[in-house]
Amino acid sequence: MPPEPLIPDDEPDVAAGELALGLLDGEERAVALRRVLSEPGFAADVERWRMYLSQLFDLWPEAQPPEDLIDRIDVSLGGVAPARRGRSFPWPLLAIVSTALAACLLLVVALRPGGPPPGGGPMGPPPMENGSVTASAPILVAALGDAKAPVAAAFDPTDGSIRVTAAPDAPATRVAQLWVIGGDGVPYPLGLLARDATLLVVPAADRARIAAGATLAISIEPEGGSPTGKPTGPVVATGALAAV
Repeated sequence: MPPEPLIPDDEPDVAAGELALGLLDGEERAVALRRVLSEPGFAADVERWRMYLSQLFDLWPEAQPPEDLIDRIDVSLGGVAPARRGRSFPWPLLAIVSTALAACLLLVVALRPGGPPPGGGPMGPPPMENGSVTASAPILVAALGDAKAPVAAAFDPTDGSIRVTAAPDAPATRVAQLWVIGGDGVPYPLGLLARDATLLVVPAADRARIAAGATLAISIEPEGGSPTGKPTGPVVATGALAAV
């Protein structure tokens, strides 16, 4: 008789939703982040949660649900006993998570043609190819980090630049390093992050790895970055890229 799966097929993997909402911490968060890097299906579930929640933010204002709401839902679904419920989501955290999504939108506004340039400087001319203006490729954005320390990143394929709003705190002798993980599951380094906003320019040969569905990750590394070309320290933030 085959062993029973850890998560039955008819039950959702709630860890994906909990990670997207910023509900995990400590060892639970570390386990979930490792799963994002090693399980493409789990990473896709996390991104689906984030995309779904981002749509909810636009549809409804923040509201405090009644204390008996979950019990009323249980009764309407057939009287499920409260003891059978799994871990419930604290809905007010939805508004906190939206901070990272709002930061993504600000980055998109700054990167869109005709949008305000960083620092108020003049906008450069659009890229030219064969004497004509090239079509604007979609910008890719990702919300990394958790609700307490949200980080937003945006990639502009027209010039290969990645803007990151901030970096997670790192010890004095360590630095935050940005990575991209594609369908092959292999992390590729993109650059080191300053504590405040960072602008990185990805070499042309590496830009094809940065695509919708790929995962951005931030790890804590020794000064100067990982000595091996792969993450050697803890992975503290991840987020899937989506086109906007």
